[in-house]
Amino acid sequence: MNWQPETQETHESKEQAVFWRDGALGGLELLRASYVTHSFAPHAHEGFAIGVVETGADRFLYRHGVHVAPAGAVVLINPAEPHTGASALPGGWRYRMLYPEAELLQRAASELAGRTRAIPFFRHPVVEDVPLAGALLALHTTLEAQAEPLERESRLLRVLAALVERHADALHLPAPIADQPGMARLVRDYLQAHAHERVALDDLARLTGASGYQVMRQFQKAMGLPPHAYLTQIRVERAKRLLAQRVPPAQVAAQVGFYDQSHLTRHFKRIVGIPPAQYMRG
Repeated sequence: MNWQPETQETHESKEQAVFWRDGALGGLELLRASYVTHSFAPHAHEGFAIGVVETGADRFLYRHGVHVAPAGAVVLINPAEPHTGASALPGGWRYRMLYPEAELLQRAASELAGRTRAIPFFRHPVVEDVPLAGALLALHTTLEAQAEPLERESRLLRVLAALVERHADALHLPAPIADQPGMARLVRDYLQAHAHERVALDDLARLTGASGYQVMRQFQKAMGLPPHAYLTQIRVERAKRLLAQRVPPAQVAAQVGFYDQSHLTRHFKRIVGIPPAQYMRG
């Protein structure tokens, strides 16, 4: 595990905050919290504060204005910008936040454009973007769960690039995707040869000489799946063959590259429709 979440109960039984850092992502800070009476004093972050309100509504002062983020809204706070935070409703609000450094957003903007770009600026602190909110929630839960480095890195870069493309101050158009079937085949062969190992997005970037974002876009265009999903597919197919030979699921998980049996079971059932033990008995 690359993080140690800390849970802090407040005096209100409904208030809870879970905070952790993801060591595999350079110490990226994350927060999952529910607040009812708690209010944040004016403060600022060195990097960005990006999140999604899951229930209730968040009311905050920011850039000389009062803003309300309802359930489903995306919150975008720029670096070094003072802001507050409190519930806009009697029942409080629940949200998930991540705090990426400015350089991480600059990298996403540069990889999206195919050239060096400045640190992006988000003009609107509250945006209604249902697909993006869903992607942010999926990213946050993935980072909280025990997930592969390749999946965590890929989801993070994809979400940050989408944020920049759709909501940054200036238009950030993605670079055209030129057909490079050789790159996709190279990555595919690498994933098949190293499926039992911990594969990182940087490994694929070094392999191809392209940026991580370019690798993801090119591979999905050619294969129909992002690299991390293709890697999971390889492992599940190999697990099926071993289970058919009556190899115990815990042993199968270790052989094909999953962290443990629960990790195997989660992905196996999601793809095959039944848990590994039932597949083995069948």
